[in-house]
Parts: sequence; C-alpha cells; structure tokens
Amino acid sequence: MEKDTNLKKVMTIITAIITIILVAFIIYAIKMNLLTDPSILVDKIKGYGLIAPFIFLLIQIVQVVFPVIPGGASCLAGVLAFGPIEGFIYNYVGLTLGSIVAFLLSRNFGLPLINKLFAKETVDKYLKYIRHKQFSKVFFLGILLPGAPDDLLCYIAGISGLTFFKFLIIILLGKPLTLIFYSLFVKVF
Repeated sequence: MEKDTNLKKVMTIITAIITIILVAFIIYAIKMNLLTDPSILVDKIKGYGLIAPFIFLLIQIVQVVFPVIPGGASCLAGVLAFGPIEGFIYNYVGLTLGSIVAFLLSRNFGLPLINKLFAKETVDKYLKYIRHKQFSKVFFLGILLPGAPDDLLCYIAGISGLTFFKFLIIILLGKPLTLIFYSLFVKVF
C-alpha cells in the first residue's frame, strides 16, 4: 500500500513538472506564431539545426497534451521540415510520447482535467464509449483513422478500464497508418 502511495506521489510530481514545461513551451509558441502558421513552424524548426528533431518532438508532445495545434498540421510540418521518412519517425515518436503523457495525466487527474482541455459536448460524446465492453476496439479505430480526435481519445482511455500496456500496444500499432497517410499526402501535393 505504501509503495502505491509513493508511486502516486512520484507520478504527480513528474506530471506537474512536465505540465509546467509544456505550458512554458505553449506560451513561447503562441508568442512566436508557431501555432497559427505551418510555414513559420517549419522555418523555426529548421532554424534549430542539429537540435531541430528534439524541438519538433517537444512540439508533437505538446500538441497532444495541450491540443492547441491541429495534429494534422504539425504532422505535415514534420514531413515538410524533415522529409517523409525522418518526418514520419519524429512524428511517430513525438505523438507516441505525447499520447502516453496524456493517458497518464488523465489517469492521475481524471475527468476534471479532460473537461478543462476539451469542449464538454465532445467529451460527453466520447465518454459513452468507455462504458462499452468494446472500448479498446473503438479506441484502436480512433487512433488508426486520420481525422479522429485521438488526443481526446488518449485522455478518455486514461479514465477507462484500459490497461497501460493495452493502451501502449494500440498506440504503437495504430499511429503509423495515420502518419503514413500524412507523409504520402505531402509527397503527392
């Protein structure tokens, strides 16, 4: 019991630190117009030289945890900045890490956090699925299909009965298809 309490305290501290870092980054991104214009975002990313991939990973993590940047736009920015293969890899790693953070934040802070980040109507629409025995299938389809509210679904998965391991497997298997779609979309156009 004491071990669980200590783990929960450590997770809360880590979550608080990550949240502070992400909020600081969002404030910076808003001031630099990185959230409104993909070309500014691409130019800014490229300007960081060797650390550009790490900056981009941070952007992808932030855009999942604090859904202020449309996910499709940041994925396209990654492909434009790094090319289809490296862009895919950086998108995949960043979005996977962001999804994990969102899941853990939700697991620790619950529905009140979700309601602060997303419109109540949207949250209510997807909450009904966690009561469904097939939630893991619904979650997998939401992660797999481009355009689905996967950030919200990661948060909702955190308050569902889905285990972290099953969540991770779904993210690892479901994310690539959407990212390949974005990579090919840029290549075609």
